[in-house]
Formats: sequence, structure tokens, C-alpha cells
Amino acid sequence: MIGFLQRVTRAEVIIDGDCVGRIDTGLMVLVGIRPEDGVSQAKALIERLLAYRVFPDAQGRMNRSLRDIAGGLLLVPQFTLCADTRRGLRPGFEGAAKPAQAQPLFDAACAHAHAVHTGAVASGRFGANMQVTLTNDGPVSFWIEV
Repeated sequence: MIGFLQRVTRAEVIIDGDCVGRIDTGLMVLVGIRPEDGVSQAKALIERLLAYRVFPDAQGRMNRSLRDIAGGLLLVPQFTLCADTRRGLRPGFEGAAKPAQAQPLFDAACAHAHAVHTGAVASGRFGANMQVTLTNDGPVSFWIEV
């Protein structure tokens, strides 16, 4: 499972003109799910995201986690993270889990985040055409795999 996280001062997901998820300071995470992924990877990704130290401490070093600051977490499903771009001029998506497998795993990740995080948790909608707006703070962006 892949998480492309961005530290943000705000982020939101719009579907058909309606805001379906919004956070202030926290992490906006694009989530890619591969065929070999399962519920244990979904939970492990959330735990890693909550503990990953990307927020500044008093000395300005990235030494605080999302849990430490009780920041928001916005999860957005994005199968294109699993694309094979090594050859040609068009991505291949064989590395992405099929929707019947991926949607329950994305839902499991969201449910786990709601269960264990004290900060705001929001999400995009699986399979929807979404417009994601964010203000990347830093910028700070990391690719995490579990």
C-alpha cells in the first residue's frame, strides 16, 4: 500500500461541487492500493501516517507527528499511484488492485483512522471524480510504502 503524504495548512475534496472532506493543519494523503495489499497493510499505513514525524518542534526540526499535534488527516483514494510508467508514453495500471478489492481496503483504512486518531479524519470517495485542493506547508511531501 502506498501513501503519498503532504503536510498541509488546509486541504479539501470536492465532488460535483460539494465538499465531501476538509481538514486544516495536518496531512493530506493520496492512497494507492496494490493487489497484494490487505487489511493489515491498511492499518499499518494509518499507524505509520499518524506516527510519522513531519511537523516542526520548538527548534523547527521535523520531530512531531500528526498524533502529537492532533492534526487533521484527509485520505484520498488514487489508483494512479500504482501506475507503471517505466516504458512508453501511457501508464499501465496492472499494479493497482481492482476496485472490488481496493474499495474495502480503503474503507478499512478510513475506519481504522477514525477509530485511533483523536484529530479530524476526512476522506475522498472511492471511484469518484474528485477535485483536491491543498496548501502544501513547506512544501513537505513523502512517499510511504507498507
